Amino acid sequence: MILLVLLASILILVVTVYQYDEQTKDYNIQRFERKEAIAKETIELELKNKTTYPVNTKNLSKIFQERIYEVSSINKINITIFDLHGNLLISSKTNAFEDNNIKPLEYNTLNDLAQNSNHKILKMREEEGLSYQSSYSYINDPKFKRIGILELQFTQDNTEIEEELEEFIKRLSLVYILMFLIAIAFAYFLSSYITRSIKNISEKMRQTRLNERNEKIILDQASSEIEVLVNAYNNMIDQLEESAVKLAKSEREQAWREMAKQVAHEIKNPLTPMRLTVQSFERKFNPEDKNVKEKLAEYSKTLIQQIDVMSSIASAFSDFAKMPTQKREKIEIISVVKLALDIFNEKFIKYQPKENELYANLDKTQLIRIVTNLVKNAIQASEKEENPLVEVKVLSEKKNIKIIVSDNGKGISEDVKDLIFEPKFTTKSSGMGLGLPMIKNIIEAYEGTISFTSKEGFGTVFTVIIPKT
Repeated sequence: MILLVLLASILILVVTVYQYDEQTKDYNIQRFERKEAIAKETIELELKNKTTYPVNTKNLSKIFQERIYEVSSINKINITIFDLHGNLLISSKTNAFEDNNIKPLEYNTLNDLAQNSNHKILKMREEEGLSYQSSYSYINDPKFKRIGILELQFTQDNTEIEEELEEFIKRLSLVYILMFLIAIAFAYFLSSYITRSIKNISEKMRQTRLNERNEKIILDQASSEIEVLVNAYNNMIDQLEESAVKLAKSEREQAWREMAKQVAHEIKNPLTPMRLTVQSFERKFNPEDKNVKEKLAEYSKTLIQQIDVMSSIASAFSDFAKMPTQKREKIEIISVVKLALDIFNEKFIKYQPKENELYANLDKTQLIRIVTNLVKNAIQASEKEENPLVEVKVLSEKKNIKIIVSDNGKGISEDVKDLIFEPKFTTKSSGMGLGLPMIKNIIEAYEGTISFTSKEGFGTVFTVIIPKT
């Protein structure tokens, strides 16, 4: 809208200037034609009735010696008479014969005049704000014989007209500037009205999440086009909820299938030696053997060991399935981390707290579990090193607690970095790969984060950030 108003203003301004200029030219031409007609009529009357000289080319300067100035003054035009070859005979201009500006007529002018059907040509030019109009025609004697060439020149000062045009353009510009400002204000309020609904829609779209319940858009006043968009969005929300339910159901089923396969796999490990033990006992059992009690005790011990393994497997999966309970109490972090490290006998574990005391609202048991698991992994990663080193650092960072556990072990290869926190993934020959996923669940339950950096052959650094409250 603003662009249209601006273009319209420019076009109207251009057309106005053009029209004004054309009207000025037409007015000057019509005015010149009237003066020309009167001057020619006066000259013809002079040649027919008033002169006493013979009417020929030689006597034209004598006939109009005084009369030419009178006719020029009355009609306010310059009159110049040439012979048929274009040579100057007489002019109304002051000191005509001494004025170097009056030159003989050019050949082109003479040729154009001779070939023109009306035996008349008109020329126009502008210099320094002045408009010059000149007409060339033949002078005939009473018997219509050509005896000379008449040049009538009209000078028009356009300064006043240009000033009027400039004043008109200024007034017109003020009107269009006002219109332009009104258009800007109108466009602003109109676009604000239109975009208000669009902003609400875009805000709702930005808040749309696949795994959350999304609100529908309800607009009281909206255009038909916006209503179509709102209805389409609301239909999309309905479909999205259905898809989210199906996806959640599919993910749960997939998770249960994966968990079932993992549990089955882990249970098979102790069942195989139990089966072999039972089969061996059945095949070799002799009631009359004098060492029957010792063999029976050994058999029972083997079964109990495998049963304990199965029990630990069940407990691990049970702990992983449970979301950690958020028990918050004010604890002193530095001493709790030291307590967690006291269970380890390795002398290469270095504890480097950055503060003497550090308090936070956390679960003491779960914090010990986090530290213990990370240190245990660091020890296992460094156990084959010649000079193993495990460092534990605790520091305060604004409203968070940062716990850093680093080692100089074998590191983590690039192809398994994305799997470190995945359940059942492990790089060790023993264990079920649930330690890091479990502590990740604990940390995220407290709205914290756990991350790591590792370089193969140089070691790994785990960083835990947990809010103090």
